[in-house]
Amino acid sequence: EEVLTELALDYPLPKVLLEYRSLSKLKSTYTDKLPEMIDPGTGRVHTSFSMVGASTGRLSSSDPNVQNIPIRTAEGRQIRTAFVAAPGCKLISADYSQIELRIMAHLSKDEGMINAFQNGEDIHSATATEVFGNPGEAASEEDRRSAKAINFGLIYGMSAFGLGKALGIPRNMAQEYIDSYFAKYPGVKLYMEQTKEIAREKGFVETLFGRRLYLPGIHSGRTRQAAERAAINAPMQGTAADIMKIAMINIQDWLEKENIKAKMILQVHDEVILEVATKEADSVATKISEIMSKAATLSVPLEVESGIADNWGEAH
Repeated sequence: EEVLTELALDYPLPKVLLEYRSLSKLKSTYTDKLPEMIDPGTGRVHTSFSMVGASTGRLSSSDPNVQNIPIRTAEGRQIRTAFVAAPGCKLISADYSQIELRIMAHLSKDEGMINAFQNGEDIHSATATEVFGNPGEAASEEDRRSAKAINFGLIYGMSAFGLGKALGIPRNMAQEYIDSYFAKYPGVKLYMEQTKEIAREKGFVETLFGRRLYLPGIHSGRTRQAAERAAINAPMQGTAADIMKIAMINIQDWLEKENIKAKMILQVHDEVILEVATKEADSVATKISEIMSKAATLSVPLEVESGIADNWGEAH
């Protein structure tokens, strides 16, 4: 796929092969398999969740893995529309907005990033203005796209080589972007260096709630770099996982206490999906967003986006 993607920039055939590969994968993994997995008793597909399947603490899903259904392509989104609410019900999708970047702002205590979130700014546009733009000028969409790649790339420990590849720019230019980013957000750079040091010293890092994430490869030459990248990302992904689990417990407590005719039916990364009686959908969606936003107290607000629809594809 990597080689085909590069070739597709200059030649038409690799692009066609990539499209075929993508569609073939969707067909074999989902459209062919999902109908075979329908439970004859309920008429529904039932996934299995594991508490220990992901090292970061996120729930993992299997048989079928509903978390891997792609959302970035139109065809992937179409598959999500096959997951429909029962008659007389709606699906609510409630999703944490940019939660890992918000956790990064909190953990790193970087003033620039905290201010951007506290002021309700679009963090990618704010980063684009800081890194590429001129003060007082709005960032272009291309700059915003690059800033988004930097924001998310760096919290996954992306190198200048990786960023250059993602943006289709030379490595030295990518390094200039990274240097400029850290100059504007020095707290993030300091946090990353301190986190790597803690990981080397202790052999583990912790989430905001004290859950440990062990990094056995941190002292080995061959696996050290990968372990350092994991050390930077794990506290953020792990804290996001902790917050989501707290939110789900609080949601369930509220549903039971108020005797609401709704139930959580799916959890995917930073999103939870509920099935609810149509007449209660609006009020439940509002309350779910409120519960999720209060699941943890950070130095920046936790924001939740929710949607209501007859199927998963349209709700999210």
